[in-house]
Amino acid sequence: MARRVLLFALCVLLPALLVSATRPTRNPFVVKGRVYCDTCRAGFETSATTYIPGATVRVECKDRKTMQLVYSKEGTTDSCGTYNMFINEDHEDQLCDAMLVSSPQHDCAAMSPGRERTRVILTRYNGIASDNRFANAMGFMKDKALSGCAEILKQYQESDE
Repeated sequence: MARRVLLFALCVLLPALLVSATRPTRNPFVVKGRVYCDTCRAGFETSATTYIPGATVRVECKDRKTMQLVYSKEGTTDSCGTYNMFINEDHEDQLCDAMLVSSPQHDCAAMSPGRERTRVILTRYNGIASDNRFANAMGFMKDKALSGCAEILKQYQESDE
């Protein structure tokens, strides 16, 4: 009887274990976004906006019920102010945000209120086929608005005509 059990294990269970062990892991999520400097202190991107290379960004995920931090990863922006962060785990039951950490530009280091974080969905159980997750742009503000910003901001005003 013991031989039959051993033979069964070797012939059926061992190949099944080997097949499951060699399956490739799923592709990671790629969180993509940009970090800008609000040169006009407008609270949004304008034609005078510049993008910040070397800014530090963090992705944090918290348990939906307890709000305890369960995942955190930092990354930096490239020469165009863009970040691409690879997240390996699925965070189905968690609330995940990309957030600003720091700016290397000393005159543009204050986080723009309402633009310092953005929600990111990091699960495959929501119907999104792609592994790419695009985050809204996040921004820092210049200490002092650039000259010429008044003219730029006039473009965004409604006219009564």
